[in-house]
Amino acid sequence: MTRLFLFLSVSFLVLGVCVATAADEPFRPEAGKFPPLEKAHSYRGELVFVDHANRRGSIRVQSTGGVFRFNSPHPFAMLPYGIVRYHGAPADLRDIPLGTVLHVRAFLPPDPKTSAVPVLPVNHKESTAGFRALGTAPAENHVLLLEDEPSHCQREGAVWKLKEVDLQKNEGMIIASREPKQGGDGKAPEETMTLDAATRIWRGRECLGIEDLIAEGAWPAEGKKSLGGQAVLLGVIWKPTPGGIFTRFHISDIWLDDAAMQNATHHQAETHKAFMRSRWMPAWIDSVEYGKFGRATVTATLFGGMDPSLYADFKKGIQALMNAAENTLKHQEGGTAGPSQMAARGSILEVTQTPGDAPLGSSGIQIRFETDLITEGIRPTRVVRVRPADWPDVHVPREEYFRDSLDERYPTPAIFPKY
Repeated sequence: MTRLFLFLSVSFLVLGVCVATAADEPFRPEAGKFPPLEKAHSYRGELVFVDHANRRGSIRVQSTGGVFRFNSPHPFAMLPYGIVRYHGAPADLRDIPLGTVLHVRAFLPPDPKTSAVPVLPVNHKESTAGFRALGTAPAENHVLLLEDEPSHCQREGAVWKLKEVDLQKNEGMIIASREPKQGGDGKAPEETMTLDAATRIWRGRECLGIEDLIAEGAWPAEGKKSLGGQAVLLGVIWKPTPGGIFTRFHISDIWLDDAAMQNATHHQAETHKAFMRSRWMPAWIDSVEYGKFGRATVTATLFGGMDPSLYADFKKGIQALMNAAENTLKHQEGGTAGPSQMAARGSILEVTQTPGDAPLGSSGIQIRFETDLITEGIRPTRVVRVRPADWPDVHVPREEYFRDSLDERYPTPAIFPKY
């Protein structure tokens, strides 16, 4: 039996084709340039660890070969301009529950010497050492876009179409396929996923359970029923499944209509707006024009992926603060001084929108900021945080800032095994 299991495992490793686009040429972003999304390496997997203060974590990457639970958690770090989306709205890593299945678009580390996670050989996604399935540990571990299932579907213009439900005692399985919202050729592969009494079913502002749909007669109390391709959005997670199934995902949420999804998006957007106003908007420096006695005019590009109302607060003539940060977006502080005490202060001279579509990661919005006392960390290509003066003046918790030593920007990448 042991030999048979090993033979089958090796066979799946050899024959497995990675969900990610393994044929892509590795791409390393450059400082001061937003990388093109089409050059990113794509994969999908379960969020198993989060270090929110350092914008990094670990994902158990899916492949079509091997056993999903055997795949070791794969470390990742968000690029400073990397975008996180949850429930169709901007998010921080702290907002996403562990176990959530996420879609990833990532690159090689821009600067391996300062990577917050282990740096792997460029061709590491081709490695199948031990029981590792092909493609489950790519060297592309610096993320431009991290999104949950409904966010991914909305960006791609897709929905899940429910084909059949099979229930026994308020738990069971659904057969569904992810297809274009408008049309489609009906050839999308079907996927079988589990659901249970903890699955939340959203309709308008109602939160229902399986038992509610059974009571209404929409679903059967026992057995199978065709759902006729009903279009919904799904929240997808992973948890251990009985029966020795190699890979089967679980449905955490079903949004039955647009109103239900819009309600979830609204709540997440409000959560993120409040968070950003307390942590300041991230940007990087395009240029600095130095004057006399510490005066300077700074041109900076605000990072993308935020709620439009946050960008609208940046207006010509307002007072603003700009503070040095590092690539995990941690503020620089000194001693007991908070961001506001360390920041350069001044006024916004101009706000401009660059023509055309901005690359992912960029808002396309540039600000010109004049200060009479520029600080050391505000230099071209460096990351900063900036806020209008009327945003909340709060002190961030200790884990979200660094002082003068780069060694304390984060615990070293040694906390992550290289697997």
